[in-house]
Formats: sequence, C-alpha cells, structure tokens
Amino acid sequence: MENLPVNPEEIKGHGKNQVDRHQRQSWKYSAWRKDGSFHYIHTTSFGNYSFICVDATLSPGPKRPYNFFGILNMSQMQELSMMATESLYSNHTIWFGHYPTSTIISPAPGIRTLMSSATAYLCGHLHTMGGLMPALHSQHRGGTLELELGDWMDNRRYRILAFDHDLLSFTDLTFEEWPAVLITNPKSRLYSSSSHEPLVKILHSTHIRILAFSPSVITSVQVYIDGVHLGNAHQASGPLYVLKWNPQNYSEGSHQIDVIVQDASGRVSKRGHIFSMEENLSLRFGILPSVILLTDHYVLARVLFGLIVLIQIALLIVFRYLQKPALREKPGLLSLTSFSLHVFSKTNIFYYSILLLNLYTILGPWFVGELVDGQLGACFSFGIFVGGFFLQGSLTYVVGILQMLFFNIPLMAYLCWCLLLRCQGHSFHSHIHHVQRLLAVLIHLAMALLLAWQVYSCYFLQRTYGTLAFFFSPMRTWLVVLTSALIYKTWTLKTSELRTYIVEMKNCQSS
Repeated sequence: MENLPVNPEEIKGHGKNQVDRHQRQSWKYSAWRKDGSFHYIHTTSFGNYSFICVDATLSPGPKRPYNFFGILNMSQMQELSMMATESLYSNHTIWFGHYPTSTIISPAPGIRTLMSSATAYLCGHLHTMGGLMPALHSQHRGGTLELELGDWMDNRRYRILAFDHDLLSFTDLTFEEWPAVLITNPKSRLYSSSSHEPLVKILHSTHIRILAFSPSVITSVQVYIDGVHLGNAHQASGPLYVLKWNPQNYSEGSHQIDVIVQDASGRVSKRGHIFSMEENLSLRFGILPSVILLTDHYVLARVLFGLIVLIQIALLIVFRYLQKPALREKPGLLSLTSFSLHVFSKTNIFYYSILLLNLYTILGPWFVGELVDGQLGACFSFGIFVGGFFLQGSLTYVVGILQMLFFNIPLMAYLCWCLLLRCQGHSFHSHIHHVQRLLAVLIHLAMALLLAWQVYSCYFLQRTYGTLAFFFSPMRTWLVVLTSALIYKTWTLKTSELRTYIVEMKNCQSS
C-alpha cells in the first residue's frame, strides 16, 4: 500500500484530483475499496490486527511541486483519533499512508501522537531518495517504527511483513528476485520495541522461524548464528521453515543470525540481522534517516524562510539609517563591504526596490495560474488559494528559501559590488581592465547563471501552470525585468548622485 499511487499519470501529483481517476485500478487489490482514511480490522483465532490508513492527500490537489507535503485538517484528525481508540482492542496496529510524518502538516496534538500506540507506520513518497537512502527507517520516541519503502514504479520494490507470536518482522525486496526470505524469530533488535511487542517470547521460543518464497521448490535453508552453522531448517507448512534452537545459549549480548536459502533453480538468497534477548541493549537508527523522518520540515522551513527575509530587511534598514563611518587608508574587505552597503541602502532606487522585493516575497502572490487542472489559483509564501480553498504553506517556504538564497540575496550583493566599482571611478567597460579580471568575470558569470535560473523558472511556470502564470508572475517573469533594470541602473546612474562617495573613495585611495 505504501507504493500507491503507481500509475504514471498519478505521479504527476498526489492530490485527490489526480488520483481519483485511477483509484479504482488499485481497488482491484484492496480489501477496503473506499476513499479517504479508514480502519480495517483483520480477525484471526488468536486476536485482531488493525490497519489504519492515513489519507493526507491535498484536496484540491495542486500540481507539482506544491503537492510535496500532505495536510490533515481538524476533522480528519478527529476521525483518525477515533480509529486509534478503536484499535486499542487489537493485538497490534499498523498505520500506513503515502506521506512520511515529517511531510504531513497536522493540527495539535500532531499525527505522531495519534499513532503512538501503533507498532509501525508504513509510508512511501520519499522512498529511497533516489538511491541515497536504501533503508530510510527510524523510530518515534514512543517506539513506533516509521518505515519508508522504495518505489514500485521504477525500482519494483515491495515489502513482506509478518507477525510471529505478536512480534513484527519485515523485509524489503525487489520484485522477481528469488528466493524471498524473512526471518521472523529471532527478530531484529534494531526494529524491536518493548513498548509494543512481547520481546520476552524470543527467549522462551523453541524454534528459529523463517519464511521463504520462490516459484521453484526451496531446496535448502541453512541457518548460522555468529558464523556457526546450526543446521538446515525444515518446512513446517507452506512458506514456513523451522529449526530447533536453545535461546538460552544467546541470552547475553547481541548476536548475528544469517540464513542462506537456495531453490531448485539454483538461485540463492542471504538474509541476516542482529538480535538480542536483553531489553536494555538497544541499537540506534542512523542520524540522517532519523532527521529526515522525524523532523517537521515545514516548521523548520517556515522559521528559516522568515529569518532569512527578516535578516535581509533588517540589514537594509540598519545601513539606511546608520551613519556611515569614514573610510580609512587602505580599507580591507570588511570596510569595503560596509561602504558598499551604505551606498546601496542610501540610494533610494536600490533601497526601495530590494526592500519591496523582500516584502513582496513574504506577502505578495508569486504567481496566478492553473494550479489545479481547470482551476485558477494564486500561490503565496504562506499558502495557496485555489478553487475556493486555502492550502497552508509547506513547500512554498522551501521555494521561498531557495529564492532568497539563490537570487534575492546574491542580487543585492551583486548590485553592491557594482556600486562599489562605480564609486572607485570605474564604468562598465573600464572596470574589466582595472580590477582583477578573473574575479570580475567570475562574479558576472555567477550572476548570469542565477539570472538564467530565474528565466528557466519562468519557462517552468508556463509549462506547468499555463501561459497566464508566465505573464502574472511578479516573483519570476516580472523579477527578471526588474533585475535587468537594476543592473542597468547601477552602471548608468548619474555620477552626481554618487559624487560624495566617489570623492571619499578617491581621497582614501590617494592618501
């Protein structure tokens, strides 16, 4: 379920408007066949097992990239809270959904708190991050596992889960790679949770248990612990293979179990993990997977975006009203930077242009276009208005951070540098011959590349959100025009407007 949606058309967006048209294709393999969040209870002779689906897809669903985060509103949270309460009577509860919890926006108490009684949360969306994170797994503070799964569409990844005496085990596999092997007892220590599982059952178990699947007959299931061959497991029933053992021999410390399975076609598969009987002995997930899965990225992005914009605005205002100190002989980099910021902030056309640009980045609509198929909407830093609905900001803050770091701030720095050259008596044509040529070329090239990126963003807007978005895009198309005008103005600004600074710079250079 973590890998749905799987149709190529669905990959264009995870909003309901994109998914609904293909939903019934996945219903063919579904036990529920309904939209939205739901609670399915699997009943057995030895207890019930709850499966709760978290539907955080946006409604209406905007086109990419603004569908990257999922959202749960208050009514959806109340519905999930009721399901969580119902599931308390089950042996175990598994939650599953498309988005990892780090990319779900939810009101208090938060989605992680709601699923705190669950054994695991299964999700997709980030998958393996393009192969950078083959095992994107972590664990919540309460013990709930959060397990990303690689994508099905390109990499054909799938997962087998099993409860063995109420101990959860799983393995992530690639389709048509056989044999498929899952060791269910003893279970992996890394994926154990004493608050959700009766781990003491491992110590009192009589057999090592393994699930092995293959289109061909399984011919051999060899078991090793700490490199010592314990024997060959025999088939108990179906895919279940067992081997008697004495767990007391491994009651202290941690141990490595390895299983090698071979089928009649000669294919071999090896699986292994570390296990332990001691509850106080714990293994930790990697720092990077935990940061990716357990950080509320939209909160972090919102704070960073606000800080970056406020810092640049504060810098402009402070240098606008701060008295400029006199230049000393042979000014260093810091003094020249301060001097250029004073010139920039005290020149009205540049000060007000960049100040309004930063204020507009926070407050104004970035563009107006077809954010949803057939529906016009407006994109702001704090969210999206479309079809009479408001979708609160999430990835918009990330886009805003990129805009600030890779355009707004570099643009201001570039304009300050150009004004500094003007104050040193250079023109656009002469500065190449009087300053370090390589440095000047690199600075101009860097600004040209950033401007090219901005132009490409205009093209992306047109292709994704329509021609209207191209023309009604103050933060993209209009900004390209404004940037070109400001750069032109730095080199054509009347010398009389910079006379005071030019005289000061000459006096400093001649002294």
